[in-house]
Amino acid sequence: MKKPLFATEIAWEQANLLMQPAFIRLVDNLRKQLETSSWKGDYREVVVWDESVPQETRDRVLLLQQELKGTFKPEEVAELEASLAAMPAPELSYELCLSLGDRSVTVDLWELCYRICFLGEPDLNGQTPVEIDTTLFDENEVNWIALDEKTKQIVGQIFDRLPTDAQAE
Repeated sequence: MKKPLFATEIAWEQANLLMQPAFIRLVDNLRKQLETSSWKGDYREVVVWDESVPQETRDRVLLLQQELKGTFKPEEVAELEASLAAMPAPELSYELCLSLGDRSVTVDLWELCYRICFLGEPDLNGQTPVEIDTTLFDENEVNWIALDEKTKQIVGQIFDRLPTDAQAE
């Protein structure tokens, strides 16, 4: 998963304060848009591996995770958890898959959160530090009104770019 680069520890802390509220507002605003749109939306959890993790290791981790779901003896659970803790773990990402007829569009929710929390188009290749949108704070607290307004704007842009019913047929 692509991640932003932060110039300072303060920028990282500000992003940390904003991301969860931004995600909450994002999902809520997407829901509201979908209620009035002819587009349908399905959320998906996506497993993202670091490129350096070999496929056999990925397969082993997934197998252990499946075994953990079916294990009931405490000693077996502890053993599986210890094995998993010693292995690389994937990160989770979330996507919204929009569909209308035979058309579909996939939107990365973390990238939308980054657009909400940062100024401009964030460089997710880690080359240029992101700049926190400090207008989303009010005296070191999240400004929910400003956050909701920016989220509505970004969600609106996503839906404005989608083809209309007539274009999709």
